[in-house]
Amino acid sequence: MTELATRAQAFGLIADGVAAGLSAPWRLYLARGCRYLSLSVGDRAEWTAWRTHLGCPELSVRVYDVGGEIRRSSVAEVILDGCRISVELVEEISTADLDELLVVDPLVEPEER
Repeated sequence: MTELATRAQAFGLIADGVAAGLSAPWRLYLARGCRYLSLSVGDRAEWTAWRTHLGCPELSVRVYDVGGEIRRSSVAEVILDGCRISVELVEEISTADLDELLVVDPLVEPEER
């Protein structure tokens, strides 16, 4: 397995996704040595598109309180060519819909869960 050895290769991976029609992430973080690349996206549709494009098998969801606001952080991760890549979405969630707090993939109907 080869490694994403350069910044050009890491950002080329993102450019390939954008060229394929995905929305550009609103924030990117590339760790020194190209061992970790983080993409932050703006909404659930973008998060789903990027995790599907990259083939992210690992998903985690964390719900937390920030000064009276409830937020949900959804993270999808995959290791490609020696680089851990994560796609993150942070959403403000209302307590009006408590079921939404724990839903990993809202595209799945409740009866299918």
